[in-house]
Amino acid sequence: MADSEALPSLAGDPVAVEALLRAVFGVVVDEAIQKGTSASQKCHYSIQKGAAFLGLGTDSVRVVKADERGKMVPEDLERQIGMAEAEGAVPFLVSATSGTTVLGAFDPLEAIADVCQRHGLWLHVDAAWGGSVLLSQTHRHLLDGIQRADSVAWNPHKLLAAGLQCSALLLQDTSNLLKRCHGSQASYLFQQDKFYDVALDTGDKVVQCGRRVDCLKLWLMWKAQGDQGLERRIDQAFALARYLVEEIKKREGLELVMEPEFVNVCFWFVPPSLRGKQDSPDYHERLSKVAPMLKERMVKEGSMMIGYQPHGTRGNFFRVVVANPALTCADMDFLLNELERLGQDL
Repeated sequence: MADSEALPSLAGDPVAVEALLRAVFGVVVDEAIQKGTSASQKCHYSIQKGAAFLGLGTDSVRVVKADERGKMVPEDLERQIGMAEAEGAVPFLVSATSGTTVLGAFDPLEAIADVCQRHGLWLHVDAAWGGSVLLSQTHRHLLDGIQRADSVAWNPHKLLAAGLQCSALLLQDTSNLLKRCHGSQASYLFQQDKFYDVALDTGDKVVQCGRRVDCLKLWLMWKAQGDQGLERRIDQAFALARYLVEEIKKREGLELVMEPEFVNVCFWFVPPSLRGKQDSPDYHERLSKVAPMLKERMVKEGSMMIGYQPHGTRGNFFRVVVANPALTCADMDFLLNELERLGQDL
C-alpha cells in the first residue's frame, strides 16, 4: 500500500468508518452497497455502525451471502450490485474480510476485486484480524488479492499481540486523502508556516484531535522482533492451532465445527448424556446449552475462559483463538482436559 496512517479503533474494524468517509467526501466503503454499501453475512458489526455514524443509515448496507465456511460469495455480490442499481441506488463500496471474527474465514479477494473493478467500486478489506498473516511466507496466500484493495484495516494488537490499541488504515491513495476528508485547517493548532514539513503533523488528518502515538507500539515491537521474529510468531500460532485440532479429533465428546484455515478453532463439547443421541429431536437444542453452562463453571472456578457463540443455524459452540505467543501444547492439553473435567456430569 502506498500510504498508511496509524489510527485508534472504534470497533473491530474501526477504520471502516474512515474508509466510509471517502463515500461522503469522494470516498468509498467496506463490504456495503446500497446508497452505497455491501458486506458479507459474516462481516464485522462495525460496518453497520459506521453507516449509522455517517448518516447513511443501516439500511444502506446490503448483506452479501457467505458460503458454509463464512466466505463472501462473489456471484451474490454481483447480484446485489445489480439489484441495488435496478432500485436506483448508487453502489460505491464493498467491504471484504480477511479473518472473520468467529470462523476465521478469508474472503476470495481476487474474485471480489474483479467485481469491484467491473463496477468501479471502492474495495475495502477488513484485515483487522487476519492482516498479520502477510508476514508469514507460509500462510500469506490466504490474502491473495489484497494488493488490489483501495483501503485495508489492520490491527497489530490482535494476532501480533502489540499493546492495545494499535490499528492502521492503509490506502492506495497518495493524495493525502485523510487530510482532505478531515482537515479543518484550524490555524491556532495546525499552523502552515512552521519551519518543518507540516505534512508530519497528523492531528488534522483524523476524526479526533488528541491521540496516543499508537504506531510506536508496532515500530518498537518490529524493531525488537524483526521480520523473522514476527513471522515465527504467526507460524507458531498456526502450528499450535493445528495441534489443538488434531487433539480434538482424538477425544470422545469433542466435535469440530469445521476444519479451520486460520487460528480460530471452533468445536462443540458433547457431554456424556448426549453422546450417540444425534438423532434425538431435541439434540441440538440441548447441545446449545452446554457451552454457556461450561463457561459459567470455568469462570467461577477461575481455571480458564473460552468464548462461545451461535453462528447461523449452528447452536452455541466454543471458539478457541490460538494467538498468544506464550501458549504451548501443554496449554492446549490443559484446556481440553479441563473441559472434560468440568463437563463430566452433564
